[in-house]
Amino acid sequence: MQTESLPSMKIAFLEDDAAFAANITDWLEQAGHSVTWFRAGCECVRALTDARYDLCLFDWMLPDMSGPDVMASLKLKGTLPPVIFLTGRDAEEDVVQVIQAGADDYIVKPPSRSVLIARLHAVARRCSAQLRPEPVQNFGSLAVDFGNRRFEIDGEAVRLTEKETELALYFFGRVGMLLPRGHLIQVVWGSNPDIDTRTVDVHVSHLRAKLRLTPENGWRLTSVYRQGYRLERVE
Repeated sequence: MQTESLPSMKIAFLEDDAAFAANITDWLEQAGHSVTWFRAGCECVRALTDARYDLCLFDWMLPDMSGPDVMASLKLKGTLPPVIFLTGRDAEEDVVQVIQAGADDYIVKPPSRSVLIARLHAVARRCSAQLRPEPVQNFGSLAVDFGNRRFEIDGEAVRLTEKETELALYFFGRVGMLLPRGHLIQVVWGSNPDIDTRTVDVHVSHLRAKLRLTPENGWRLTSVYRQGYRLERVE
């Protein structure tokens, strides 16, 4: 049976094990793809923010950011290609977590060469055949356009800075969840050493005011002592 040929892909490969990365990179390059290897999450986020890639292959556990946090950060910036997780974590809840967060496939280490290439190509075909616009969600007078990174109140656009926008999108994608300050710094600011928890507090304060996240408008953006923040609906 003749296999379907696919164009060469530019792949971002995030993996901190050098020997494993070299082996997988060799497989992918022999299959005709161009691979850029990243050992750290922050490095990967910077590269994918500045350049276009066709597909991402992410490990979960990394020295700085986790693979899911890298995926979340890129999604906030609007620069997320299709993502396959290639990781040693095999718990069902881990698979469910990243698939629900937007990953396109999940492969447990160690992969077989043929299965890895086949599933890579399957994701590429599926994603190239789909236009996947992000939804616009309406919360009363507040509309959140995830795809275009816009917020409107009563039809009027709300002006937010880039980081305010990314922080707000992350909150609205996780309504009801407790989000630690350190986690928010990793996802939104990419573990920037110049960013501290006070920066998060200031940005949260701005969001409360600009997006009217108050109980009288149906929202509560609360600080949980020594833990983080939670955005929740008020009935």
